[in-house]
Amino acid sequence: MKTRIMLYVSDVAKLTQFWETTLGAKVVETLQLPEDHYANVLAVDDTTELALFSNAFVQKYSPEVADNRPSLMFLVSDLDAAHARIKGATPIVDDAGTRAFGFPNPDGHFFAMGERARNF
Repeated sequence: MKTRIMLYVSDVAKLTQFWETTLGAKVVETLQLPEDHYANVLAVDDTTELALFSNAFVQKYSPEVADNRPSLMFLVSDLDAAHARIKGATPIVDDAGTRAFGFPNPDGHFFAMGERARNF
């Protein structure tokens, strides 16, 4: 099974670059949409993809979901290295037994990064 998470963003190109830098994600597909809109699909790993759609496209063609904002935590094996690399990261805290921190994307939406359990 693969999971594709759809994120609605102000600028597809800018946010594509952010996720490439932040997570090492790679563009695996560009979807051509009506009226010169497009979406980029980025592979985070073998089972997870992010699909970035512009806010303008979603507001026009799917207004019922335009305000949806998921709460996502990405799990990594080296949290300290990720924390050092990500601009604007909050301090690392203990989140119910998981070391974690938050970080904003260029649109100002916050995401979380947690330390993957050693047996995961």
